[in-house]
Amino acid sequence: MKFSPRIQWEGRLPEGPCVLIGERFSFVDHELVAAFIPNCVTLVPGKISAGANVVAGDISDAKVSALLMQKLAEGKRVCILIDAHLDKRGDSPVIEAALKLGAPVVPIYFDGPWSNRYKDGPSKYELPRSGYPAVSLSIGKPTEPENFHNALQELESEVWRERKRDLQPLSYGIVSYLRAEPQAMAMADAIRGLITRIKALTGAVAIGRAMKRHWSDQQRVGLLLPPSVVGALANMAAMLQGRTVVNLNYTTGREGMEIAARQAELKTVLASKQFIRKGKIEVPENVEIIYLEDVARTISGFAKLKALLAAKFLPYKRLLKFAGARHEAGMDDDHAIIFSSGSTGEPKGIPVTHFNIVSNIEQAARVLDLEPNDRLLHMLPFFHTFGNLLLWAGLYWGKGLVFLPNPLDVDAVGKMTQEYKATILVATPTFLQMYARKCTPEQFKSLRIIVAGAEKLPQPFAAKWLEKFGVPISEGYGCTECSPVIAVNVPDYKGQRGSLGGAVGRPVPGVQVRIVDPDTREPVTPGEPGLLLVKGPNVMRGYLNQPEKTAEVLDDGWYTTGDIVKQDPDGFLIITDRLSRFSKIGGEMVPHGKVEEALHTVINATEQVFAVTSVRDDKKGERLAVLYCQCTQEIDVVCKELQSTGLPNIFIPKLRDFIAVEALPVLGTGKMDLRAMKQIAQDRLSSA
Repeated sequence: MKFSPRIQWEGRLPEGPCVLIGERFSFVDHELVAAFIPNCVTLVPGKISAGANVVAGDISDAKVSALLMQKLAEGKRVCILIDAHLDKRGDSPVIEAALKLGAPVVPIYFDGPWSNRYKDGPSKYELPRSGYPAVSLSIGKPTEPENFHNALQELESEVWRERKRDLQPLSYGIVSYLRAEPQAMAMADAIRGLITRIKALTGAVAIGRAMKRHWSDQQRVGLLLPPSVVGALANMAAMLQGRTVVNLNYTTGREGMEIAARQAELKTVLASKQFIRKGKIEVPENVEIIYLEDVARTISGFAKLKALLAAKFLPYKRLLKFAGARHEAGMDDDHAIIFSSGSTGEPKGIPVTHFNIVSNIEQAARVLDLEPNDRLLHMLPFFHTFGNLLLWAGLYWGKGLVFLPNPLDVDAVGKMTQEYKATILVATPTFLQMYARKCTPEQFKSLRIIVAGAEKLPQPFAAKWLEKFGVPISEGYGCTECSPVIAVNVPDYKGQRGSLGGAVGRPVPGVQVRIVDPDTREPVTPGEPGLLLVKGPNVMRGYLNQPEKTAEVLDDGWYTTGDIVKQDPDGFLIITDRLSRFSKIGGEMVPHGKVEEALHTVINATEQVFAVTSVRDDKKGERLAVLYCQCTQEIDVVCKELQSTGLPNIFIPKLRDFIAVEALPVLGTGKMDLRAMKQIAQDRLSSA
């Protein structure tokens, strides 16, 4: 660990008295303040040995407040450290009192002296392993008191973007963890059982050496493999070699994969014969297919022994070279290219750099309550942005990965969760609804963190899940362009609220948000809905070879999400709809999500029954269309009751525009297929 102190943006620090406010993460933070900032007195909450430059106590105490004001009058700086691991607004009374001290207010931010928020108080926290940033204290811009929270978020995002110079690429952290406890579990699946960390590293090295001649001088390499042990090892092999992995989306069919291969300029794709046969997958024809089964037969026993010895004993850089590295990846190099789901148009290639993914892994770790023995159930495909994150996060965090190649195999989900005592489950609400029907509380007894994303989590279903399994679902939010996590609900912590029903959580550390008017791009009134913009180290630099589309969504580092959200006073983001999920009917914008919510309320549904889309209309430009399946009430009754929900008439679909389907169209990732919905509606209603 690097303890050489570093202060960033020191020029922002006022010469005279001022009030510095920052978060407290460790028991040494007040000592760091003394080392960094001269002529400063630090207020620390709770009981601590007070010294010449330390005041212990509560700022709401009149004596403490008077003492601090006296120090300011003497020309000293005052630093106030608050416990705000989850909620930068949760200590509002403390901050409000601090802002009344009558001196300029400056946010500060520590980075480096911890690896995660402490679990049992500031006297017990984890030191970071090698490769983390040096200890630093960053100074924010002096701000008006009412703008303090925004200024602190801006500083935090700025600091996280600056971390690039100190962080190491993905391979460094993963190799370090795999070697730290070589006999601990790395991964498992139904075919190969449990694989230790040293076996996983050995397997990746062996595959890398065997693939070196096939991959040759290619920087981008294609993979067509399910979430499994062999799929993970193949991805690791490419990662050790410093290559960019492109996991193809096999649910899009041959044409979709060929589009992706062409955009990424792939020459080869590493695939599995067994997977292709079982999945009845038509492989792309514009690339050379290399089968992993054939490659495995070329790896001799002696080659495996050499890979094992290298995995155990070779220094990091020599290990990469032995594994076939073309070069050692840098933080700005692409670790993967992930293609958007194509739910609203043709998929776009999104390069994700090592800095993007490592930052997002660290951001999630800072707010999630991780434990040493956590095991993560991984059934999202590697081509999916969350599937990609979970693979590398599990390896980077040193958590066991339990792979399932098919998220629709509910029996296997229950069985593998119980067998390997998985503790973390990340899935879409669609998948979770399937599991809730068939899986038992006994099978899910080991789960303690459940995160839902990719689509809106119905609150009646969330309540039903909690009643059955006893563990709440934490709704999160992200997008491929942000690597992907933007915000997430987390468990409450030391009196600080971590979640809000109906919200997608607060932005993770380092993510800065703006909510603006979609047309003028001016900030909306706090609490009002608007278009969400985000900025942070996890935001992409642009779409693959599509500068015009990049310019449409990126401006000075700010990414336009296309989602309409509002932020409550405690900082929680609430998504009201996607900009693409509005219909302009008679000149008025009608949100599909609000109509869906009303329909489900009418029938007291706990699972998704209705999906709203739109079709062209000669008179009003567009009109609503509703796909439905397994509805327990007559549709004419539903339409009639919808009239009494308070929705404007223009929000209420006509009876003729309800379309019965066997199943709502869902992408292979578990997300609603908006393109297919619209196509079904157009086909059915135009022929009616």
